[in-house]
Amino acid sequence: MFILTAQQTTTSGGPMGTIVMLVWLAICITVIAGIWRVFTKAGEPGWGVLVPIYNFYLMCKIAQRPGWWLILMFIPIVNIAVAVVLSIDIARHFGKGAGFGVGLAFLGFVFYPILGFGSAEYGSGHGELPQATIDPSADQQQAA
Repeated sequence: MFILTAQQTTTSGGPMGTIVMLVWLAICITVIAGIWRVFTKAGEPGWGVLVPIYNFYLMCKIAQRPGWWLILMFIPIVNIAVAVVLSIDIARHFGKGAGFGVGLAFLGFVFYPILGFGSAEYGSGHGELPQATIDPSADQQQAA
């Protein structure tokens, strides 16, 4: 017959559990600080990263998408597509490409600190596709 004491029934993970927890905490703090810097670079309040739904609304503003996209995040499957589109838009507004945006969506714990602490500036990219310039004199010359 076994008699278990309180010490035998608890599992704290020992020193390895402490190390894993400290590494996880360091990663979380780095990601929060990276997104905080992204928000401040874009002119939004950095503390917004700490408020769960408000931070997504701020990301919509940074990506220059309508705030009602927040509702789309509550729809399964659609939320993945919306997150990818927003991440690509955020990357473009910081002068980065679509590949960097996909990295923001799927490996944000690596890419947000790079974006936040790197040299990228908000507004340095092409937020919108370039518009074709129309020269009315060219149309008149072709018609003649």
